[in-house]
Amino acid sequence: MKILQINAVYRRLSTGRNVYELNNAFRAQGHCCVAAYPVGAVEDPETEYLIGGVVGQKMHALLSRITGTQGYFSSHATRKLLRFMDRFQPDVVVLNNLHANYIHLPMLLKYLAKKDIPTVAVLHDCWFYTGKCCFYTTAGCQKWKDSCGNCPMLKAYNKSWFFDHTKKMLNDRKELFGAIPRLGVVAVSDWILNEAKQSPVFANASVISRIYNWIDTDCFCPSDTDSLRETMNLKGKKLLLGVAATWEARKGLETILWIAEQLQGEAELVLVGKLPENRQYPANTHKISATASTAELAQIYSMADVFIQPSLEETFGKVTAEALSCGTPVVCFDSTANPELVGERCGAVVPVGDWEAMLQEVRSVLDKGKEHYAQYCREYALQNFGKSENTKQYLRLFQKTMHAEKSEEEAI
Repeated sequence: MKILQINAVYRRLSTGRNVYELNNAFRAQGHCCVAAYPVGAVEDPETEYLIGGVVGQKMHALLSRITGTQGYFSSHATRKLLRFMDRFQPDVVVLNNLHANYIHLPMLLKYLAKKDIPTVAVLHDCWFYTGKCCFYTTAGCQKWKDSCGNCPMLKAYNKSWFFDHTKKMLNDRKELFGAIPRLGVVAVSDWILNEAKQSPVFANASVISRIYNWIDTDCFCPSDTDSLRETMNLKGKKLLLGVAATWEARKGLETILWIAEQLQGEAELVLVGKLPENRQYPANTHKISATASTAELAQIYSMADVFIQPSLEETFGKVTAEALSCGTPVVCFDSTANPELVGERCGAVVPVGDWEAMLQEVRSVLDKGKEHYAQYCREYALQNFGKSENTKQYLRLFQKTMHAEKSEEEAI
């Protein structure tokens, strides 16, 4: 089988690692795979294709903000991609994140429909089935179920400076995705699966199914972290951990810092990821910039006594799965996909926005000790987020999409 994956990044960040690991798994089974992406260098020309360049991306981003439409530029780069696809002749095309100002969405989707190429849209966020938004729950907006417009998230990512064309963009997506004869949809959690089933954009999808994101459970596993604790001067201390690519309000930065402040003298907080510089942090906060090393990240997860997931919007939450796989219990809010990742005796789920309840559960986990949870966390991760089984589910979904004749909704 010839498989082409398109994504905003490759090898790095959660979706880039997903695409890279999927391609490796497929190639190991004898399939021919190519990843197409706009950022970075091409390390293997036989398996990688670079879409456009930095200048084109910046121009796309500027025009998107001025016009209020994203995914309607980069026509030259997209045309070159389509010529590559003519040569490659993929049996299936997998659409991951396309909202990074590098692809002309109508041009790509019309090509897939005209050529009748089996197409799989992976819902890493909500952009495919909304007028522009990657997330909408904190805004309390449900307009995507019918017709967008008067967007409450207009100035948020993906921001528009002047115009609201969300109604047009949602209508375009209904038409463009609806015209693809063989369309499969992968939801990375039960939460977004249920949301996607309510979307008119996927009304004609042949197959729509939940497949959890996976993690490398061989890498993310419990390990001895005495040396790391000693290096960070944290030996013998209770450790709280939070991980995010970029810490912001939606990711729960204020919540986790408040908890750290309440636990000064009881525990230390380790925060991994890009943090705002123009603010003060509690004295018990230890900051680590985002790391691309999975081995280093696994050590940090293993070192923690409790992982705090204060994010309000997660379609999956890969950091949660990685923490569990390292035997670290999780305390999270009961929002979007968060609660379904925390199995029985793997931590606690608290009401959305209830900081006091989260603090109490964090204290409870610390009091019981990590050893009370570690085995259950690891087993839950192995059962639900193993790479081997979850990548096989993708291949089964590809086959169903390729041979689909009518709409069907089922678990793969």
